[in-house]
Amino acid sequence: MSKEQTSTKKESINSDSFLFGRENYMLMGASVLFIAIGFGLMAGKSEDIFSFQKITLAPVMVIAGFVIGIFAIMRKKA
Repeated sequence: MSKEQTSTKKESINSDSFLFGRENYMLMGASVLFIAIGFGLMAGKSEDIFSFQKITLAPVMVIAGFVIGIFAIMRKKA
């Protein structure tokens, strides 16, 4: 096998071996981060269960994380 055939084979393996592209994985990572931050905010340090942080901000962060995750899965590989 010549070097050209070997390098072409490696390139096709590298580009086709992953289901998603780099951008998709970065968005999925951001999604997990948003969800983790949202749950962390929900747990909170304060005893006040009716604070803005626990009632509004945390659920919005979690929902945003799930929306980013869905977008990351649906986006075509570049």
